[in-house]
Amino acid sequence: MRDREIVERQLGRVPRAFRAVAVRCPFGLPAVTEQAPFDADGRPFPTQFYVTCPQLVAAISRLEAAGGVERWTRAAREDRALATSLEAAQSEQRALRPELDAGIGGSTRDGSLKCLHAHAAFALARPGYELGDRILAELPALWPGTCCSNL
Repeated sequence: MRDREIVERQLGRVPRAFRAVAVRCPFGLPAVTEQAPFDADGRPFPTQFYVTCPQLVAAISRLEAAGGVERWTRAAREDRALATSLEAAQSEQRALRPELDAGIGGSTRDGSLKCLHAHAAFALARPGYELGDRILAELPALWPGTCCSNL
């Protein structure tokens, strides 16, 4: 099975603007994909790195549901090291994708992190992003003990 087909099964839909697999899980399946700046219809696709691993998506969703976006946004405002990490990652995102003037997850402003999935995906695809690494460290486990994609 090709990567695009696996990602489609993981998401339960055709992926928009799919470019390539950026990160694989320990079982060799796509975990984070890289998206093109524009989809096939020419519409901007602001999220460059996208989590596709079902277990990882669910774990990050639980973190968000427990107030994670607000908590990590506050932490990035109050902790200078996290603020510096976020600023550097936002700049790196803009440099990686000059076609769209947007940061991680399509962010066009400073402030709310908007989506922890995008920050986690960026941290996995672009190692060294401290804020994203700390978000990932809060998850009970980065990867399950067995493959969760049932492929």
